[in-house]
Amino acid sequence: MNDWAPIAKEYDPLKAGSIDGTDEEPHDRAIWRAMLARYVPNKGVTGDPRLTLFVARLNLQTTEEKLKEVFSRYGDIRKLRLVRDLVTGFSKGYAFIEYKEERALLKAHRDANRLVIDQHEIFVDFELERTLKGWIPRRLGGGFGGKKESGQLRFGGRDRPFRKPINLPNMKSDFYGEGSAEKRNWSREGSRDWRTRDRDHDRSRDKRWPERERSWTWGESERDSKEERSRGRERKDRDRKDRDRDRSRERDSKKQRDDDKHR
Repeated sequence: MNDWAPIAKEYDPLKAGSIDGTDEEPHDRAIWRAMLARYVPNKGVTGDPRLTLFVARLNLQTTEEKLKEVFSRYGDIRKLRLVRDLVTGFSKGYAFIEYKEERALLKAHRDANRLVIDQHEIFVDFELERTLKGWIPRRLGGGFGGKKESGQLRFGGRDRPFRKPINLPNMKSDFYGEGSAEKRNWSREGSRDWRTRDRDHDRSRDKRWPERERSWTWGESERDSKEERSRGRERKDRDRKDRDRDRSRERDSKKQRDDDKHR
């Protein structure tokens, strides 16, 4: 892994689909599509790719004038192209800006990324279509970045660089007798330590046993008290019902006596 770098020097769809660039099998169909794609950069695009910035995540209401106002702070702009839909003419949310000097390009690349324009945090990177070997655009399953909701994240770019792989050293296990004879031969002192540890464990278990008995006794007493409270509630309910029944009988008998007097 001596040639590992967080930013891809050459575009490989299989590596771009891996968080650390080490996958050996594609994990979604879009990566298969990108691996099988034969993409040729648009020859109709003009300008110097080494002086061109890619600006994305723009507000769909952002205009060319607004972009020129913001990015001209970093240097003289030679050409600005806001990509629009051919049918509707609406913005697609990304643009390409070509500077006259490399110094202005680098300054904009450093300072304009995550700048907020028209309530949108933008993303700025170098143009990759004509500068990164093997480039496959997002519409063919390639590209960089992406959203977690899509399940098709791409790594190796500025937005989501590769994470450094975790290399675990190959360690031999002495469990099956591997390693030197000195490691395999256990010392008497070590065996004595194990027996002492076992005795300590037994002692601690004996100490814990009365605590467990107390906890069990407490649990039983608690269960008995709950049953006693339940029986007490039942007795109270029965007494209340008996009193209500007696009162009802008294009312009925009194009413009967009153009726007999009136007759």
